[in-house]
Amino acid sequence: MVILFDGSSLDNWHAIGNANWRLVDGAVQADKGSGHLVSKNSYADFQIRAEFWVDSDANSGIFIRCADPQKPGSSTCYEVQIYDKRPEPDYGTGAIVNVAKVSPMPKAGGRWNTYEITAKGAQLTVTLNGTRTVDVQDSKHARGPFSLQYSAGVVKFRKVEIKPL
Repeated sequence: MVILFDGSSLDNWHAIGNANWRLVDGAVQADKGSGHLVSKNSYADFQIRAEFWVDSDANSGIFIRCADPQKPGSSTCYEVQIYDKRPEPDYGTGAIVNVAKVSPMPKAGGRWNTYEITAKGAQLTVTLNGTRTVDVQDSKHARGPFSLQYSAGVVKFRKVEIKPL
């Protein structure tokens, strides 16, 4: 595993947008604005492990294989959702937006959670706190950087690691 965020520096990331990312108690946190921390490196086949804490109003996610690192979004990347109050819960926390639904949707608010996201060729899997929420084939996006998103509420990430496969 390659550690991309260890709680002490954002050297491996580019900030896009105006989210107020800052280092707090070994995590990177945002609670205002809107934006992404985009990895400086690009990846094709990998496993990401990231811990996150969100409040119940948070809208966040981990975007993978972003075709346009300047404009991460669900049409240019795979969006592994963190959004307990999403109006369309099929694509809420644990889902990949517009690719793989989740049912029932797990809730992540108010505690530390762990995402394990694996992309190997067209095979995409997502595990939240040890429970598989997505196992799907999709070949829309083959490689690119990944990003940590802030859109609403309080969002914190810590221990972000990637293992190229």
